[in-house]
Amino acid sequence: MGDISGEPTSSCECPSGSETRHSPDLFGRRVLHVSASRLRGRVAVSGAKNSALPLMAASLLTSEPIILQNYPNGALDPAIQVAMLERIGKSCTVAGTQLTISEDAGLRTCLKWHGRSTRYTLLMLGALVARFGEGAVPLPSGCEIGDRKYDIHELVLKRLGAEVWVERGMLCASSGGGLTGCDICLPIRSTGATENALLCASLANGVTTVWNPHIRPEVLDLVSMLRKMGAQIEVCGQQYVRVTGRDALSGTTHTVIPDNLEAITWLIAATVTGGEIEIENFPSAHLEVPLIFLRESGARFHLERPNLMRVAGGYCYPIDISTGPYPGINSDMQPLFAAFGARAHGESRIIDLRFPGRFDYVHEFSKLGVRGQVREGMLCIDGGSPMKGTDVTAVDLRAGMALALLGLTTGGETRIHDAWQMDRGYVNLTGKLRSLGANAAVHT
Repeated sequence: MGDISGEPTSSCECPSGSETRHSPDLFGRRVLHVSASRLRGRVAVSGAKNSALPLMAASLLTSEPIILQNYPNGALDPAIQVAMLERIGKSCTVAGTQLTISEDAGLRTCLKWHGRSTRYTLLMLGALVARFGEGAVPLPSGCEIGDRKYDIHELVLKRLGAEVWVERGMLCASSGGGLTGCDICLPIRSTGATENALLCASLANGVTTVWNPHIRPEVLDLVSMLRKMGAQIEVCGQQYVRVTGRDALSGTTHTVIPDNLEAITWLIAATVTGGEIEIENFPSAHLEVPLIFLRESGARFHLERPNLMRVAGGYCYPIDISTGPYPGINSDMQPLFAAFGARAHGESRIIDLRFPGRFDYVHEFSKLGVRGQVREGMLCIDGGSPMKGTDVTAVDLRAGMALALLGLTTGGETRIHDAWQMDRGYVNLTGKLRSLGANAAVHT
């Protein structure tokens, strides 16, 4: 497999190592120092990392310019994807919160990459195969939060007529005559697999119906942009998505939705610190179920006007939650809810139905004094214990943020190592914390 300007072969013939550009040096030894603080003031929610990344992958479906507004400039995962797009031939220009992606020459269909990658390379593979009939990307990485295979993505590509194989650490796919529309029944409601099916089907021959999709705000944001690009997509709730393939798609301008995970982070931050925060760009319509649980668990908040949430005067009561598909509580939110439960007097219980093993952070919680254990797949937290700051490690993005929330309520200083984990998804986290009066600083 080579550049599109060359003759493709049946094997993954990636560019030589001397041509490979490594990922940016974004993962240095960063330590976030926080101590007890009462947060006050106003903070703005940035564009959603989990929406921007699929939109960036969709830029591979066209040679025309894609302009993303409200781009989460400063978050590390999107920065990596920018570098990946440039590596295969796209030109990317970031100006404030606007990202412009253009294409001046032919693209490579093999992404040779030795630095840290993300799981969104799977979407890049789907888009490359849809447009060029072939692609190769690094095997996916990301947060280590349980069993996160890529077999459902492989199922999507194979059902559409592609061959998929692993070669020299690369996930490769090829479809000699192009992808062909079909029925795809997803075994679980997977966000990534739904997004990949949308990307692939937009340029496939004929009609593709995806049964049991995961329809959530980030997926609908991708649908919205693909429609602007000329894709023909029908969404029938969580039952199915039907895509009629087109010969080509065009460029467009699109605004990334606000980050619902950042929004819920600031709401919980205000509650656990006894603070008062106004949160701009708050996507309340995307958070109906989590907000019900938080309100019933003592948080006090109201919309002062559309997209401006005021949080003040709440308490932390024990919580009982299970994660699940949208509109339920996203698995990414459960470490944040665990921090909320750790500040409540009484037992809180959390079950993660999507990633049952996503409780590695409990060991780090215990270093701060949180009493918790996993019993038969359920995290049980005996909250309200006195906590004292110490050295802890961010085992993944949201777990790191949960540690930061607890650090804002402990005696002494909490030092969170591998703080780059949080920077993967939060834009200017330390700056926003300090603007709210937090005792927060990053040291390397």
